[in-house]
Amino acid sequence: MKPITKALVFFLAVIAPLIIVTFSLRKPPEDRTRINELRERYTKGHQPGVDHGKFAILQQNFDNPHQITAACLSCHTERGHELLNSPHFTWEREDFIPGKGVVYIGKKNLINNFCTGVQSNEGSCMKCHAGYGWGDKSFDFNNPFNIDCVVCHDNTGTYQKASGMAGYPVMGENGPDFKAILASVGQPASQSCGNCHFFGGGGNNVKHGDLEVALLTAGRQVDVHMGVDGIHMKCVDCHTAENHKMKGRYFGITATGNNRLSCEGCHTSTPHVRSILNEHTIKVSCQACHIPVYAKVNATKMNWDWSTATKKVDGKGFEVKDEDGNILYTSAKGDFKWEKNVKPEYAWFNGTADHLLITDKIDTTDKVLKINKLFGDYKDKDSKIVPVKVHRGRQPFDPETLHVLQAKLWDRSQGQGALWLDLNWDSAIIKGMEYAGLPYSGKYAFIDTEVYLPVNHMVSPGQEAVSCKECHTRSNEGRLAGLNDFYMPGRDRNKTADMAGRLLLILSFAGVAGHAGFRLMAARKNRKNA
Repeated sequence: MKPITKALVFFLAVIAPLIIVTFSLRKPPEDRTRINELRERYTKGHQPGVDHGKFAILQQNFDNPHQITAACLSCHTERGHELLNSPHFTWEREDFIPGKGVVYIGKKNLINNFCTGVQSNEGSCMKCHAGYGWGDKSFDFNNPFNIDCVVCHDNTGTYQKASGMAGYPVMGENGPDFKAILASVGQPASQSCGNCHFFGGGGNNVKHGDLEVALLTAGRQVDVHMGVDGIHMKCVDCHTAENHKMKGRYFGITATGNNRLSCEGCHTSTPHVRSILNEHTIKVSCQACHIPVYAKVNATKMNWDWSTATKKVDGKGFEVKDEDGNILYTSAKGDFKWEKNVKPEYAWFNGTADHLLITDKIDTTDKVLKINKLFGDYKDKDSKIVPVKVHRGRQPFDPETLHVLQAKLWDRSQGQGALWLDLNWDSAIIKGMEYAGLPYSGKYAFIDTEVYLPVNHMVSPGQEAVSCKECHTRSNEGRLAGLNDFYMPGRDRNKTADMAGRLLLILSFAGVAGHAGFRLMAARKNRKNA
């Protein structure tokens, strides 16, 4: 065979297929058109149409915060009615839960495994309520002057509600400068949102893991949307509102999937240049790939064990902290476990959930009690794989009535049965269940619990997204090792699929070899004929 013929055969049989495969796998140049459109939209910023500093009614000396609300509503006449019907004020909503039907669920009747619940603890919990004075069951939810307008619309970053004051701020000389605050009110700033949502559960980043104060100053590596060196978006850029009902759902207290936010709303359902990645979006949420870790700056609480609370040293409560200042143990609350740069767990989720009500009986034969359940599975057309933070706890329940127990945790003074002050479980549970109007046998034990919280923030830059091999691997440490109700190439074994793959490889090599053999035979025949 002539050298040129050998070279041609080698090229067609080996080099050409390699070139074809290489170019088929190569990622085309990224189309930045859509990204640039979004960047232009969100970097413009909101321009207020009103200078509130010119309204004399807002520059008076206020004796109490209800007068501030009255001044606001004198112009914004219908906003009070909107707020009275908003989840930020009612802290409940009408939802449908399979097996329960249509129910009202919210902070008033739900159990969690952080501070367990608000009943009998309103004076402390309502620091994060968008109102004034919800200290007990007598609070008037129909009075628009009980609304706190400033907590959301302050743009100075100086407004604070006082601890243990049922949602009231400090007034008078030691309080904030209300004249300055009211002169600058406007569209909610991220700091105003964060005053509650960053500090839920008792401290910065305790509850969510992907929502914390560092988002206000961090760069794109922490969150590509809010990063100060990027688009620097605000919370309300995504969580828009109509009549004071904001988009977005917190599935620690929500059951239905309406009024949710989605990445597709801005990025569309086919945001990638490569079609294989767009095919993933049918069953895989954007967050599953683009949030490889959360709690990137400060640690988040992953476990809360109430059973160890009330220990004393020399007759007094004590606490132990780690080197970062995170509390590892406190007599008032028990043991904590913290983690940083946490890989999420994953779950199928169709946008609906179930919740444990304070009146529900529990099944103690379950190894772990799920305080909430995210509905979904592979066969559900509306389900996608989502990243979740699973907060694990151990909390008291009644072994005879089979209710998770609501303890009285807080009071302004000792001797009232509050666990955080008196360090006594018996009196705390008696007072809490009495307040809730629920039966208590006088006995308590502790049960392991879980709460599932979808992770939606701290989106990483595209180049740091989850790699293919982190999921498509036979290792038990693969990210999706816990989801085994579907076949995933590279992870699972299936005789039919494996045989088909082997057959395809054999046929591919046979085709290449046959083609090369045919070319060699043809070359020899041509040479003889010549």
